[in-house]
Amino acid sequence: MSRLQQLEKLLSADPSDADVPYMIAHEHLKAGDHGEATRWFDRCLAIDPHYHYAYFHKAKALEAAGDVPAAAAALRLGVERARAARDAKALNELSGYLDEIA
Repeated sequence: MSRLQQLEKLLSADPSDADVPYMIAHEHLKAGDHGEATRWFDRCLAIDPHYHYAYFHKAKALEAAGDVPAAAAALRLGVERARAARDAKALNELSGYLDEIA
């Protein structure tokens, strides 16, 4: 069974676990499928909108796919959420990446 199949099995067992779609998204990133990775990061964020690093990696996938404006929009939303949650580390990383691409 592949890693992706294992993760999909975990997701079917607990569809409310935001970690699993996040890990599935990374599997798609490794395979170079940025569109599918973005969809899985969105699924992660639908489960937990405060999963700050999903915004960061979603932006990476969007930037790799050539959609810098969408990447910047994802980062801005992540910055808002990290600021509201007072997550200084995530806020710093999201803001730094936004500064690089904006």
